[in-house]
Amino acid sequence: MAKDGSTGSTAAATDGTTTGSGDIARSLELLWGTGDRPSRGPKPGLTLDRIVTAAIAVADAEGLPAVSMRRLSTELGTGTMSLYRYVPGKAELLDLMLDRVLGEPLSDERQGSDEREGAGGVPDDWRMAINGMARTYLDNLRRHPWLLKINQARTVLGPSALRGLERSLAALRSMGLRDPELIGVIITVNSFVEGLARTQGDAAEAVAQTGLSDEEFWDSQRPYLERAMLSGAYPMMAGMSEDTFSADFDHFAFGLERLIAGFEVLVAERTAARAAADRSAG
Repeated sequence: MAKDGSTGSTAAATDGTTTGSGDIARSLELLWGTGDRPSRGPKPGLTLDRIVTAAIAVADAEGLPAVSMRRLSTELGTGTMSLYRYVPGKAELLDLMLDRVLGEPLSDERQGSDEREGAGGVPDDWRMAINGMARTYLDNLRRHPWLLKINQARTVLGPSALRGLERSLAALRSMGLRDPELIGVIITVNSFVEGLARTQGDAAEAVAQTGLSDEEFWDSQRPYLERAMLSGAYPMMAGMSEDTFSADFDHFAFGLERLIAGFEVLVAERTAARAAADRSAG
């Protein structure tokens, strides 16, 4: 956690789950490359990059609570105090971890082929851009489930986060929306992805905590649910098809397609309005 006297303004700094809760000035120095070197006694082989990499690996495997300076010192084979020469504590480390994960490169599959992308690897079509943004974010949340456990309301912005936002805005510019609306598109898409990923993550966590599979959990309720359906009190549910809750249905693809379709309506309305204004001006 951040040491006493930090400039952080969030009380949750002690639990390491709130970004921007530590020494903000120090986090910014480390994120932007002005504070990579320790103030004294550098240990050969120990770098800020290695510390962040180790922290992400521990968080991926065991969750954020397992990340501590003591645990990282064990993983890296060094003394705990050596780590404090590179990063003040867990709160600042979380800022670095988040920026690193946000900057992970897109795979060839998610980026799309060169023929479908414009200059700088930015998709030419905003629909494809939204699809890529959503699928990339979902993949990130699945590989790093701890992302859903942290509060990003006051994220300390590093170079990776800004590059990602810049790339998204460039890809969405062709929508012809106002700047606040473009940010709204990104927030809407991210919120949809986070909601679905959190549901999936909660389901996996429930299995791990209880030892019951999803099938076993629902089978235990089957006798009660069958009686409820036969009672006539729930005609809509009783009349649903057998594949209603099938795992084969892709809720992510369905929801994402509907989001894009909704944005298409808005873009068409704005395009028509601009055309009408141009005709009137002419």
